[in-house]
Amino acid sequence: MLLEPEGGSGGGKGQGFEVQKSGDARVCLIGYPSVGKSSFLSKVTKTKSEAAAYEFTTLTSVPGVLEYEGAEIQVVDLPGIIRGASEGRGRGRQVVATAKTADLIIIILDATKSHQQREHLERELEAIGIRLNKERPNMSIKIKKTGGIKLNCLTPPKYIDEKLVTSILKDYKVHNADVMVRDENITVDDLIDVINEQHVVYTPCLYVYNKVDSVSLEEVDRIAREPNTVVMSCELDLGIQDVVEEVWYRLDLLRLYTKRRGTAPDFREPMVVRHDSSIEDVCNSIHRDFKFQFKYALVWGSSSKFGNAPQKCGLNHKVHDQDVVSIFTK
Repeated sequence: MLLEPEGGSGGGKGQGFEVQKSGDARVCLIGYPSVGKSSFLSKVTKTKSEAAAYEFTTLTSVPGVLEYEGAEIQVVDLPGIIRGASEGRGRGRQVVATAKTADLIIIILDATKSHQQREHLERELEAIGIRLNKERPNMSIKIKKTGGIKLNCLTPPKYIDEKLVTSILKDYKVHNADVMVRDENITVDDLIDVINEQHVVYTPCLYVYNKVDSVSLEEVDRIAREPNTVVMSCELDLGIQDVVEEVWYRLDLLRLYTKRRGTAPDFREPMVVRHDSSIEDVCNSIHRDFKFQFKYALVWGSSSKFGNAPQKCGLNHKVHDQDVVSIFTK
């Protein structure tokens, strides 16, 4: 479903742009015009995003559904980014803002073009508050009413000190806070990200180079060895399944099989939940009020401490991939 943006005072509504989030996870395709995003979407989903060998074919967000390992993964083809996107050129601010909602970003690149395309796209996403393949800085800021600013740490940080932290926080109108730093490599940029954490997201990213059929084998080998990278050719149907498998691996989703009392587990259609999910999350996936009728659960699989025998557990039990779960209610 495409959601229409609100019309402003300058005119009527524009093209539908935002896409309602659905499925078990969302993947956003980012890239310059004509790199093969639409072709890739058409290959891995039943959606036919318009594709052509000229720029700006896709002018709005196009969603499709990738069905894999029992999961439904929403894949959103965003309009091609141009330089200056984070400043609003070419509707770029809307493009990268939509990318903030992704569980995984795929940056599709042209193997026949320079390495700068990757750096430029990273810079555009960085400017809008998307941190690719990075963890949230291991520090916290607790605002107080009095007492000034205090820096607490186990090991003195290499790149910041209490005077610098105080100065930066005061720039953000924070005059009283306890700052806890748990990583000696915290930088000024990390500190600013934590201050602005409501505007910053940390998203895994996969770099996919298309058109590898148009470069030498040596160049393909060099590109494929780059971190977080997969190569493909939509034109020749090469490497597309490798990309799909890597997407599944990066999303780190869990498949659970449900079991009713007195019956065998249903292995045909798994329930798909996020990594690090608990039995409570499983209940919420069924219905948000289901946990209030919860009595206990039986779990078979690698999360059970009894091996192949079931473990009786409560709402806080963490499930593992391919566990069998039976939930009992009051």
